[in-house]
Amino acid sequence: MDLFPFLSILACTIGALILLIIVMTTQTMGNQQKVKIIAKQEGDQKQGQDQSKSPRYLECSEKGVILYPEKITIPSAQLKQNPALKTLLDQLSKNRDKEYLIVAVRPGGIDTFQTLRTLVESRGIDIGYEPFEDGLQLNFETELTPQL
Repeated sequence: MDLFPFLSILACTIGALILLIIVMTTQTMGNQQKVKIIAKQEGDQKQGQDQSKSPRYLECSEKGVILYPEKITIPSAQLKQNPALKTLLDQLSKNRDKEYLIVAVRPGGIDTFQTLRTLVESRGIDIGYEPFEDGLQLNFETELTPQL
């Protein structure tokens, strides 16, 4: 009994399956270029009132800071005197018990983030940050989760 025809058919089937796996994996990896950021809010019950904070979003890159949702770009050299950033920081400073800042940091934006962080912390504003790869598109959402 000769098994060569069976082994040939088996080798062709395995080759076709490997090709299918590669194509499906490539398509799946291509769809993961968007990242959704969801700020989870937890209510802090003090004297019967919900004291949860809402996030405001920024992105630090090599070019500067991007304010969301308006997508206003501020060059790194103009961080300390930019009116749009100053307005945002003034609003956050007034509402520090209701709002905080989330910063997405790109690899080239670390120096920009350090400058921004100094500005934010000098005003007593709560800040959170997360590093992100270059090339990922960010999508910001807020999810309100009541505390039980």
